[in-house]
Formats: sequence, C-alpha cells, structure tokens
Amino acid sequence: MKKCNFFVAKKHRVNMLSQLGQRMNADEMVGNNKTRFSRQIVAIWMMVLSCLLFALMGVFVKLASSHYSVGELVFYRSLVGIILMLGAARIQHGSLYTRYPKAHLLRSLYGAIALCLWFYAIGQLPLAMAMTLNYTAPVWMALLVMVGAQLQGYRQVDPLLLMTIAVGFAGVICILQPTMQDKQWLGGLIGLLSGFVSAIAFLQVAALGKLDEPGYRVVFYFSLVGIVLGAAIVIIDGGFVPHTVNGVLLLSAMGVLAAGAQWSLTYAFLNGKTLLNASLQYLTIAFSSVLGVLIFGDQMTLLIMFGMLLVVVSGVIAAYSRDKSRG
Repeated sequence: MKKCNFFVAKKHRVNMLSQLGQRMNADEMVGNNKTRFSRQIVAIWMMVLSCLLFALMGVFVKLASSHYSVGELVFYRSLVGIILMLGAARIQHGSLYTRYPKAHLLRSLYGAIALCLWFYAIGQLPLAMAMTLNYTAPVWMALLVMVGAQLQGYRQVDPLLLMTIAVGFAGVICILQPTMQDKQWLGGLIGLLSGFVSAIAFLQVAALGKLDEPGYRVVFYFSLVGIVLGAAIVIIDGGFVPHTVNGVLLLSAMGVLAAGAQWSLTYAFLNGKTLLNASLQYLTIAFSSVLGVLIFGDQMTLLIMFGMLLVVVSGVIAAYSRDKSRG
C-alpha cells in the first residue's frame, strides 16, 4: 500500500513539475512576445526620427550650399562617414578587407554620383521637391526589375509593378511641370536623375547583402569613393574654399544629422517590419515640406503636393510588391 502511495505521489509531483514547466514556457513566450512588440514600437519611432533627421540634414545641405560647392559637401559628408565606419568596424571587431572589390566599387561609385546629384538638386530646388525626386528610387527600381525580367524572357508582368511605375511617373510629371515654368528644369532633371542612380546603387547594395558583406564595410567604401569623387570635383571646380565658423558649424551639423539618421534607419529595419518601415520613410517628404516652408519660404502649389502624394503612393506600392515577392 505504501509502495502504491509512493508511486501516486511521484506521479503527482511529475504532473506538477510538468504543469509548472508549461506555465514557465507560456510565461516566457508571453515575455518574448512583449519584448518583440516593444522593439517594434521603438523601431517605428526610430523610423520617424530617421525621417526627421534626414529632412533636417537636407536643410543644412541647402544652407551649406551657399558656402560650399557640391564637391566640397560630398567630400566632407563622406569624410564623416569614413570616421564613423572606422569606429564601427573597431567596435564590432570587424575587418575592412573585402573579397569583392569590384562589387564595392560599382556600388560606391553609383552611390557617390547619386549623392552629388541629390546635393545639387537640394541647392537648386525647394527642399521638399528635391527630396521627393530623390525618393523616386523605388519607382526606378520597379522599372529596372520589369525591364530585367523582360530581357530574361519573362513575358508576364506583375500588375503591381506597372501600377507603381504609372503612378510614380504621373507624380513626377506633376512635380516637374512647375520647375519647367520657373526655369528650374535643370535642377528638376538632376533631382530625378539622382533617384535613378540611387535605384542602381540600392540594387548593388542588395547584391552585396547576398554576399554577406557587413553594413559598415559597405558604407566605408561608399564614403571612401565619395571622398575621392568629391575631391576630384573640387579640384576641377577651382579648389577648396576657406572655412568660416558658420561654414564649419553647418558641415558639422550636416554630418552628425546624416549619421544619426542612418543609425536610426538601420535600427528600424533590423527590429521593425520591413513593409511598415518602407512606407514610413516617406515621412521625410512631409517633414521637408514643413521645414522648407518655415525656413526657406518655399511655395507649395496644389499640383506639386499632388505629385508628391502620387510618388509616396507609388513608393508604398513598390514596398508592398517587394514584401509580397519575398513572402
């Protein structure tokens, strides 16, 4: 009888331990879900912060463009990037050596050229307009993907890609029409070209990601090529101008804001939802619109605002299309 009671008690203890283990696992899962949810909430706010910092960076680029040439702005922006990426590599105990120098050179060259074009457009156009034209990169990427698919023999075209391209370029036409009337056509076309070259650079970044190249290494070589390209443009343009206290402050603010924006963006994409982040990034245009009106007195017509809205819609469609294809 005692032996029977012993086995009953033992079975009861086993059941209690099993229930306790299940309860602990359930509590652990709830805790992990709460942690994951809190990280996603933080990621949303970090994405919003990134958009605000990018818009503020555009403000300082525009202010600094009255003191420095495009080549100088790219040079100093890239110099800050080099310093930060050297620090990042050291903190992560990583190496700057790469087995894919050609891939890095292509990505860095396209990225540096896009940066030059974008900075020129910011100096010539209303801030929000220059930002929006650069943010046509997803539309160009959709067009490049569609053309690439056709060249590889795929006859069926994704309707979402067609919608992205149609809506995006309808927005571009609305934005560029006033620039033609105000004789800002060169700045408008260069801003649009910056979006196209950025799209090629983004595709190169995706290719480097598949090669498991770390982000700090990608940004390091991009900054290195930016320094070389910026210095070359400066030399052709007549050399560096002497610094002033105001100029140094503008350059410092530009570099710090760019670094903060990039860090916030990286955190958001690492911890948040890709589709949501890709949609939220267009808040940069909204922030730039407000800052442009308040600081520079930019005039925003209904046609321009409608064009910006179409570009934002096309970008969100493109993000959804990419997310759907990955899923």
